[in-house]
Amino acid sequence: MFISYIRTIILYVLLIAAVRLMGKRQLGELEPTEFVVAILIADLASVPMQDIGIPLFAGVIPILTVLSIELIFSVLSIRFRPVRKFLSGSPVMLMENGQILVQNLMETRLTVDELIQHLRAQGILDLSTVQYAIMEVDGKISAILDPKYQPPTAQDLQVHVDAAEMPVAVISDGVILDEQLKASGRNQAWLDKQLRHFGCKAQEVFLLTVTKSGKLYLCRQEVDA
Repeated sequence: MFISYIRTIILYVLLIAAVRLMGKRQLGELEPTEFVVAILIADLASVPMQDIGIPLFAGVIPILTVLSIELIFSVLSIRFRPVRKFLSGSPVMLMENGQILVQNLMETRLTVDELIQHLRAQGILDLSTVQYAIMEVDGKISAILDPKYQPPTAQDLQVHVDAAEMPVAVISDGVILDEQLKASGRNQAWLDKQLRHFGCKAQEVFLLTVTKSGKLYLCRQEVDA
């Protein structure tokens, strides 16, 4: 049992490392090659994990081999367009100027109902307002509205809009994040002053963030009844 336990931990760590090396895509965003690699690695790891009679290297070596091939192909796809096209495919135009391209729709094995569903998820109900609908290589559908149906921007309305600021967490789950506090340009004295203003201690704060301009957001810890 102890050997099985150790083998499982080793394979688990190896799988986490392999997934991290593959990148940070979500499962629905995996390209065909990445999806195949994910399935292969999971299958290869399950065999030595369940059968301690199989040497651990019998699972580790194939996993490293598949991962190495994936990384090599990733580099080749970045440098050579034909390789990228072979491995990942190309985007497919599904709609143009409000018209559904039926042949392309059939090639992607996508039904009209599924296309409408994807557009509806993006808040598009009137198909005639779509200038382009494109199936990307990861299977997602991008929709671009005709310019006359697109909402106006602040530039179009000649309205000044303040730039968005990235908030920095200085307290998380009751713990003061010293490095984050320093990165925000504040110090402990400033934090103590803010806590006195809100009438609480750091341990009572679930989250406290601050922007560069000084905008604060505070969420207190939930108190058990």
